[in-house]
Amino acid sequence: MRYVALSFLWINWCYVWEAKTEFFTSIGQMTDLIFTEKDLVKSLKEYITAEETKLTAIKSWAEKLDELTHTSTSDPEAYLGHPVNAYKLMKRLNTEWVKLESLVLQHTSDGFIGNLSIQRQHFPTDEDESGAAKALMRLQDTYKLDSDSISKGRLPGVQHLVSLTVEDCFELGKVAYNDGDYYHTILWMEQTMKQMEEGEPGAVTKAEALDYLSYSVYQMGDLQRALELTKHLIAADPTHLRAKSNLHYFRNLLREEEQANQRTDEESSEPSASGSYARPKGYLPERDAYEGLCRGEGIKMTARRQKRLFCRYHNNNNHPRLLFAPIKEEDEWDSPHIVRYYEVLSDAEIERIKVLAKPRLARATVRDPKTGILTVAHYRVSKSAWLDDDEDAVVHRVNQRIADITGLDVETAELLQVANYGVGGQYEPHFDFSRKNEQDAFRELGTGNRLATFLNYMSDVPAGGATVFPDFGAAIY
Repeated sequence: MRYVALSFLWINWCYVWEAKTEFFTSIGQMTDLIFTEKDLVKSLKEYITAEETKLTAIKSWAEKLDELTHTSTSDPEAYLGHPVNAYKLMKRLNTEWVKLESLVLQHTSDGFIGNLSIQRQHFPTDEDESGAAKALMRLQDTYKLDSDSISKGRLPGVQHLVSLTVEDCFELGKVAYNDGDYYHTILWMEQTMKQMEEGEPGAVTKAEALDYLSYSVYQMGDLQRALELTKHLIAADPTHLRAKSNLHYFRNLLREEEQANQRTDEESSEPSASGSYARPKGYLPERDAYEGLCRGEGIKMTARRQKRLFCRYHNNNNHPRLLFAPIKEEDEWDSPHIVRYYEVLSDAEIERIKVLAKPRLARATVRDPKTGILTVAHYRVSKSAWLDDDEDAVVHRVNQRIADITGLDVETAELLQVANYGVGGQYEPHFDFSRKNEQDAFRELGTGNRLATFLNYMSDVPAGGATVFPDFGAAIY
């Protein structure tokens, strides 16, 4: 239900010498050595130039990262609040630092390489980089952000302006392509082409981008545009054999379509070459309502219903612990009744809970309704930790406070769950309680079904971050 979006020179001299001796006996042979030495000097200068180029590249990288880490470490949470920063952090540590390692390994740098090798065991993996890329695309869809705005860092609420390079956009497109997501492949390959046409330098070629773009357009059913893009691809790379094969294949398909239309006496329903494509339907029936609520759209709270919402001080029928310190309570929704309590946790308690939870954070799981086994799921993107009541005074105090406010007995409550959402983190629409077909979901706890959910928000985000209820059109920020 919750969508937390923008938050938590190896130079190898290979000279082949013939087995000759007594060069001093032949000036002719000695003159050959003169030119050999000249060639050696040339190679030596090329080596020196390569070393200087390498050091210049390393120095440039170090200066750029020095400035970047100065900014990122000054306020890590705000910095990572920008999803592009989070993606590029994954990409740098998983891909670019490895490239730098290869560059440095061309010379003796044991200290740096040793440290890097040790640290690399804690680096993100390919899965992390891919996951961050998919998170950007998820944000793109949920908040209806265009690729150019994301690439230029123009996102709502962000504090740090950061842009995507041609290579970044190309890699995003490749991640989508490898996932069979041709819709996003088109968006990001088109953005790659756009930035290349604007003159941005990069290692990606026009042919590489067109290769992915043309095939993805074909997969989206736009045969005419796929044909045109393939022609551009062949113009950019005349040696591209697969493109030539595709061109022949697309022409045959178009010819067959035209003949079929003629036989059925129908006009061609060929898609427009405008390059505008509808996002494919997903597995989630309430996707549009869910994402709309995350954007603040489609909230079904009328002015008449709002008049029934009030604020008050809550002491839970004169509970002894709340008589002199009642809780500020505000109605958020009338039916079903959702209330918000203010200042339930102190800053010190929040920090203590974070300290306890951070070392234990692990990928959040869901219970498979068929097998009853806990497993990770793509629709729940977060990490969580569970804190026992008796392990720390703060945990016990918070549990007691929840019991005081709600009037519920926490003896049968589950452990205090601490959830941390990353870039594009979400938990798609779900039920916190078990339904009729999941009667044994909580058997192992011996507590019965869940009665209520009490959420404590321990941080805020500059944009997004709503808990939404698609069934009745509510969004709680």
